[in-house]
Amino acid sequence: MKRKKTEASLTDRTSFQVRFSEVDSMKIVWHGEYIRYFEDGREAFGKRFGFSYMDLYDAGYVIPMVEINCEYRSPLRVNDKAIVETRFIDSKAAKIIFEYSIFREDNNELVATGRSVQVFLNKNFELELSCPDVYLNWKRRWKIIE
Repeated sequence: MKRKKTEASLTDRTSFQVRFSEVDSMKIVWHGEYIRYFEDGREAFGKRFGFSYMDLYDAGYVIPMVEINCEYRSPLRVNDKAIVETRFIDSKAAKIIFEYSIFREDNNELVATGRSVQVFLNKNFELELSCPDVYLNWKRRWKIIE
């Protein structure tokens, strides 16, 4: 498996509007909602690039989250419109890594950033140490590897 010298950066941008149920008593988005926004970004990425949770499940894998973090920069409030940008980060390991940026839609202000790592488990819930073929084939399709 040969890596491309200039690796492709697959990115998806998804818009959303903050709902009343997502804010706390201080009238700002509760910190845990940002992790949900990241998940919304991953799901949109998967639909756009043919790499959804169900695609991997149908191929015999589950991909649990083993690491996730969020750095908060500026609060969102009810009815704010924002964009979550989800970027695939290639790794030689059998891991799926994403980085996230959330921007306020009206002025492009950076609101939050984050990163997540998922691993592959087979149908017996055993950790896959090598990249599954379905993952390698997906990377080839998007010219991340040759």
